[in-house]
Amino acid sequence: MSARGSIDDLASSHPLGGQLPAVYAEDDFAQRFVEGLDVVLAPLFNVLDCLEAYFDPALAPEDFVDWLTGWVGTELDGTESIEVRRHAVATAVSLHRVRGTALGLARAVELAFGVRPEIAESGGATWSGRPLGPFPGTPRSYLQVTLRVPDPSTVDLYRLQAVVAAARPAHLPFTAEVSGKTLTHEGN
Repeated sequence: MSARGSIDDLASSHPLGGQLPAVYAEDDFAQRFVEGLDVVLAPLFNVLDCLEAYFDPALAPEDFVDWLTGWVGTELDGTESIEVRRHAVATAVSLHRVRGTALGLARAVELAFGVRPEIAESGGATWSGRPLGPFPGTPRSYLQVTLRVPDPSTVDLYRLQAVVAAARPAHLPFTAEVSGKTLTHEGN
């Protein structure tokens, strides 16, 4: 993981020596003193000069991408590759737009595990030109998410449960399974 700090021989984009009053322009002590401050302030000015790049997931430093994943509310646990974390930040708004829907759930699971899940649910929507039409779906609420992978032992079932719990409609009990391994969650 990278971290920002002092960078050897990084010149300040705003050196203080030239901004001092004229009386200090020829003062060797004053110039050396503010050069020391320039070394401390140079990384700060560098970050401020490039601030917009820090909020672009494709350009941001890795540790800042990790901070952004929490800031935008992604469903990641921090073990994903940097490419997946960058993609999660870049697509967070579109995922939040469909959160609580089958599409949003499928995208969240696919982002976390790299596999599109099979989703079965009890809900539905319909319209009728006449009152008292039949209700769609089934009377008993359920959600079943199945992740089919070549080797089920490579998938953390509790991680799958956490992703489904975060991306599902809040009121809906669910079952999460990985090609045979099952975990059921009733209630909220």
